[in-house]
Amino acid sequence: METLAAILYSLLFLYTLIYFLRSYLRRRDQCCYMLNYECYKPTDAGRRLSTDKSALVVYRNRNLGIDEFRFLLQTMVNSGVGEQTYIPINVLEGREDCPTLEDSYTEVDDIMFQTLDNLFAKSRVSPSEIDVLVVNVSLLASAPSLTSRVVNRYKMREDVKTFNLSGMGCSASVVAIDIVHHLFKVYKNSYAVVVSTESLGANWYSGKERSMMLSNCLFRSGGCSMLFTNNPALKPRAILKLKHMVRTHIAAIDEAYECCKQVEDPQGYRGFHLSKRLPKVATKALVANFKVLVPKMIPLWETLRFLAASALERRKFKLPSLLQKCSALLGAPTLNMKTGIEHFCLHPGGRAVIDGVGVSLGLSEYDLEPARMSLHRWGNTSAGGLWYVLGYMEAKKRLKKGDRILMLSLGAGFKCNNCVWEVMKDLGDPNVWEDCIDSYPPKTLVNPFTEKYDWIHHDPCLNFLRSMSSS
Repeated sequence: METLAAILYSLLFLYTLIYFLRSYLRRRDQCCYMLNYECYKPTDAGRRLSTDKSALVVYRNRNLGIDEFRFLLQTMVNSGVGEQTYIPINVLEGREDCPTLEDSYTEVDDIMFQTLDNLFAKSRVSPSEIDVLVVNVSLLASAPSLTSRVVNRYKMREDVKTFNLSGMGCSASVVAIDIVHHLFKVYKNSYAVVVSTESLGANWYSGKERSMMLSNCLFRSGGCSMLFTNNPALKPRAILKLKHMVRTHIAAIDEAYECCKQVEDPQGYRGFHLSKRLPKVATKALVANFKVLVPKMIPLWETLRFLAASALERRKFKLPSLLQKCSALLGAPTLNMKTGIEHFCLHPGGRAVIDGVGVSLGLSEYDLEPARMSLHRWGNTSAGGLWYVLGYMEAKKRLKKGDRILMLSLGAGFKCNNCVWEVMKDLGDPNVWEDCIDSYPPKTLVNPFTEKYDWIHHDPCLNFLRSMSSS
């Protein structure tokens, strides 16, 4: 009997060992490493939307009255966007009212192919090695698809797995990475490429509805291509490792579904409607997302501190003096996000969005600086915006091995898609910020419209119209 028991214990131990070993190997194979990313920067500096060019674009819209001009100028002043951003060629040339399909292809091709060329060259990976390709452009669904244009351009293999995402909004790049992450559970030792950009030229709004004019003030040309792998042998080359991913979609709520939507105005002009309820909806989506994500990224001791502080706060006036002292020692009943996260990569959707998220998470100006500077330098580049923020952090040499980055994105739907990355090595390679990073952050972010049209002392709208009439 003793021999039989020893054999059974040995078999049980061996089974347990094999189980945990297989679990470890499975988790290892399911890793998602980022090897490189490349943001878009036009080679033609003439595409920059300076104050004067922006004023001309506004003045061309003959549907605007004095009130609409005043609203637009005030929005531009308060947007947080500078005059180094870029716009599509057809808008620059004054053809925003009659864009062609070729205009859309030209705009998107320039972004996709420039970033992919640089990505493949920088990573020393051939396009023929790519196993998965995901392209996300919300406002352009062409046939053949945009992924087909990429496959044709680079002559990729016929068994490459392609996915073309449209209508996913500003959080689409995180959605694309989630697709890659799930495919990596099936396809071992693979390469994946994600391309995130937007088609703005064909969707420039030429009407006078205020809720639809906002997009013209915020959105600019930009995008990013990223290279991922789940090959453990390539871990030493990785710059980031995906730790956690949570996607939240609250379109079942009518208010959320309607708050950020592509529509036509009463005059038939197509544009993007941004509701006044957007901040409220974004908060609701963020709260729902964080209920799942926060326990994964915050240390257990901080969670326990928060729960204890919250419980004591509710009864602090009924507590004995000893427990009141304990309550004071535990601190405020709010989660300290910085106990689990060193860097916050926020979508640069607009100044109000950045301010709101900063207040909600208790972030400092240092934490918000990358998003503010990305909005100022590049504008809201939709799904590509997160990567300009990451590029700013890297250019400032903030990212050190072992640091954790919370990447937070909000998008039409309404969606809140967030993920956490671990930095695999000290980062500081040259990127699109290289030629201007020393000038950021500026001492003051003075909006050029304020200076140009003497916002403080006179009516800027009248100054603007006089200036345009005289020119």
